[in-house]
Amino acid sequence: MPNFRIMRTLIIVLTMSCWSLTAGAQVNPNVYSHRVGAYEIVLLAENQGTGNTGILVGATPEMLQKAIPNGTYPNAVNAFLVKTPTQNILFDTGFGRNLEANLAAVNVKPEQIDLLVITHMHGDHIGGMLKDGKKAFPNAQLVLSDIEKEYWIDNQKNEGAIRAYEAYKGDVKLIEPELADKKTADGLFFFEAYGHTPGHIACLIKSGADELLIWGDLAHAMAIQMPFPEVSVRYDSDPAEAAESRKQLLKYVAAHQIPIAGMHVAYPGMGKITAAGTGYVFTPMR
Repeated sequence: MPNFRIMRTLIIVLTMSCWSLTAGAQVNPNVYSHRVGAYEIVLLAENQGTGNTGILVGATPEMLQKAIPNGTYPNAVNAFLVKTPTQNILFDTGFGRNLEANLAAVNVKPEQIDLLVITHMHGDHIGGMLKDGKKAFPNAQLVLSDIEKEYWIDNQKNEGAIRAYEAYKGDVKLIEPELADKKTADGLFFFEAYGHTPGHIACLIKSGADELLIWGDLAHAMAIQMPFPEVSVRYDSDPAEAAESRKQLLKYVAAHQIPIAGMHVAYPGMGKITAAGTGYVFTPMR
């Protein structure tokens, strides 16, 4: 286990899922499924598009010419579902524009979401938390970094975030940082990935011998931030800290051959990271 801090472990002991959606048989362009042991990790894509260089921080002309000579790169707005025999766990909600339809495509109703994990409280991650001013997922427990809650809610930074949090206030699990050096059981392990926001988290999903890291907004522009992980974006609250988090987690997943999933990674939203010189190469899932 790398020598960096992770968030308090939320253990979920699972048995083999009988869910029939499997990778390699995709029929919905907004949905992609990948198995991690007894888990099924499902991309729920809200938007697939392109980004421009205007959001980049620290990119030199030489970097841009090498990585994105046409000035644009693929990006996306994604949420992810982790489906188990006993629980449905939703990671982020995007803007919420077609989240319910995407869930319906995999036979999940809003009331069937048991845990709602919010990696951070930017609008394109919490936009689907409410419906008609109430909890969009009426039976879900909200899981959130305590630092993220303090920054956005306690300090009253954003009215939208406050409204979303208040709707779930009766059933919230705040994740606190702790040191850990090993993973002892199947479950969810929350890593600090600070810098994009003060309490931004990533989640390592482990089932048996298989793992996958849902890294939230660790990267927004894969085409340039993989070969040049020192490049940040202007949406980062602390670009330098965000770059350090990115470097640390990229080094870890590459060394341990752990696939990743990202909220701004173009379809299929998941893939593998390999080291290449001072940077990395991202290979999408097939």
